[in-house]
Amino acid sequence: MIVVHHLNNSRSQRVLWLLEELEVPYTVRRYERDPATMLAPKELRAVHPLGKAPVITDGDLTVAETGAIIEYLLDTYGEGRLRPPPGPDRRRFTYWLHYAEGSAMPPLLLRLVASRLAGPQMPWLLRPVARKISQGLQDKLINPQLRLHLDFMERELADRDWFAGPEFTAADVQMSFPLEAAVARGGLGADRPRLMAWLDRIHGRPAYQQALASGGDYELLR
Repeated sequence: MIVVHHLNNSRSQRVLWLLEELEVPYTVRRYERDPATMLAPKELRAVHPLGKAPVITDGDLTVAETGAIIEYLLDTYGEGRLRPPPGPDRRRFTYWLHYAEGSAMPPLLLRLVASRLAGPQMPWLLRPVARKISQGLQDKLINPQLRLHLDFMERELADRDWFAGPEFTAADVQMSFPLEAAVARGGLGADRPRLMAWLDRIHGRPAYQQALASGGDYELLR
């Protein structure tokens, strides 16, 4: 049986959701972040050398990285589901599967890092300087990039409900984390109604709700 090595408040929530959509049995092995550093515990390194989630084990096989896990699960258990056949929709599917982590997440991660520059870990004498650097990075670099990507994604949903085409696919599963992160800390809101409607659609799916029940607390939805 598949074991999902699940880190709280992480990308591994998407793996649980995909398994629920595919109705593939799995078990969850839970790991908790260090409350001070927010890093994964060292026990995850026993599963994969980088010690990060998501990672699954399926018998003797270990698969890491969300995109690689999605492709493995579709190849092994998908039976043609949640992935378009070859053609334009398949090309869109492949694009969004890789765009989510390759293009959408970097500015969101930069925003998170910049917002913490002047946090309690910074000596108080240096906090005003760190705050100024943080604000400059966000105003001149990070926020313009976030707006560029959010506007792009909003336009892409102008003529369809789902990212790869008229049907829900695993590309939508992959896109869930960056867009939920964008609501939490990237400026996504009611001014981009198509993206917000897309989030409503995925959150209403029974498999999504079941994955939340399996995974536990998911901070991006607070």
